[in-house]
Amino acid sequence: MLRDDHDRDQDAAPAFRLDVHLHEQLTQPADARSVLPPARGPVSLPEPVFPRHPELLGDDGIDYEACARDAVEGHRRWTAAQVGRAMQGWALPYLKSRLLPGDFHPLITYLFTEWKCNLDCDYCWAYDNHVKGMTEEVARRSIDWLRGTTGRVLALMGGEVLLRPAFAHKVIDYATQRGFWVYLPTNGRLLRPDTIDRLADAGVATVNLAVDAVDVRPGLPKALAPIRANVDYLIRRQYRYGYTVFLNMCITRANLDDVRQLTEIAHEHGIATDYHIVESPLTEQPHYHKLQDNGLFIRPEDFAAVDGLIDWLIDRQRDGYRMANSIERLAQMKAFMRGGLEAWNCRAGQNSLIVRTDGTLAPCFPMYSSTHDWGTIEQPRIDGPALAAMKTQCQPHCFSTLNHILAFAYNDARVIRWIARQARAGFQGIRGNFE
Repeated sequence: MLRDDHDRDQDAAPAFRLDVHLHEQLTQPADARSVLPPARGPVSLPEPVFPRHPELLGDDGIDYEACARDAVEGHRRWTAAQVGRAMQGWALPYLKSRLLPGDFHPLITYLFTEWKCNLDCDYCWAYDNHVKGMTEEVARRSIDWLRGTTGRVLALMGGEVLLRPAFAHKVIDYATQRGFWVYLPTNGRLLRPDTIDRLADAGVATVNLAVDAVDVRPGLPKALAPIRANVDYLIRRQYRYGYTVFLNMCITRANLDDVRQLTEIAHEHGIATDYHIVESPLTEQPHYHKLQDNGLFIRPEDFAAVDGLIDWLIDRQRDGYRMANSIERLAQMKAFMRGGLEAWNCRAGQNSLIVRTDGTLAPCFPMYSSTHDWGTIEQPRIDGPALAAMKTQCQPHCFSTLNHILAFAYNDARVIRWIARQARAGFQGIRGNFE
């Protein structure tokens, strides 16, 4: 299991992994946190037009096997409008964040429309189905507020985002009509063909499909087998609508062979992969009752087997497999599970941001349950120096894949090289990550 260095009881997992002083700072009385004030304007989301693109519905006659072969080789074709949308979502906001004064310039915002989930993974210490989902008012106000910042990438988050598919459709449609590049994560159980067409028609840019196993395994219900037919439809329709798909896997002690198989399946279909390594709670989670005797958290006796998987993933990336993680970060998984991770320039609270279901803010996922006050949408209270001091203590304990990708990419030289590589290819296909 991933253990705290100060945990002397090797038979029990620590309740949290942060330093005690920082943990106390982050768990102030809940009534000290800001509350979103009442709305002054419209409080509902408009009903989406569907279909916006009727020509994309129905039988399209596309040779999907040829498209998949092209995608494997990095030759997927993009329209000028699709290239422009990506530039508007990522490149221009990045440039603004480097030129504008100050340190708070969101590039990507994680909008937690749901906290509830339809699956209960044994490693997920966030699972708590007592938290209400986001209202239309909070969603609309969040998007309107973010338009006044540098942020133009919006990731709907959960829980399971598609517990309310009509609500997700409204949020995506409202955001894309206002120039946002929208990212949707899901475990796929509710991702039916009609839902896929509606979200794609609304303009979703990327679908992150979270699967940890090929078949359902004890404690690992996020599996490919129960959703395979809908996944096949999702992968085929991306070539019609212009979104992308990737598989997101959490590495545990129990699914090392599954990760290999899922990686090969993704490669065969020309889609990318993204990897996380299982983490015990960063802050105390009183509602989580699966911490002890958990068959998924990595233990010292598992290190060699996990090392072997990581080396295999690095070799596959060098072979040309499309992966969101850099080789450097994959290799750092070895140090992290041994308690030796170094500072990695986390940009949480600066270029990434969490909007909770109630409209309050947090810098990152592990701090979602913290009662520390970072303000609300429209009235952020993110103290740069205080946040920087906090990160000196929390970075060694955290392996946030998404924030590390952002931190790794938030580098002018890497950005320039990557854009130049895409430009040489006419912005067609994707040539490598930010290595």
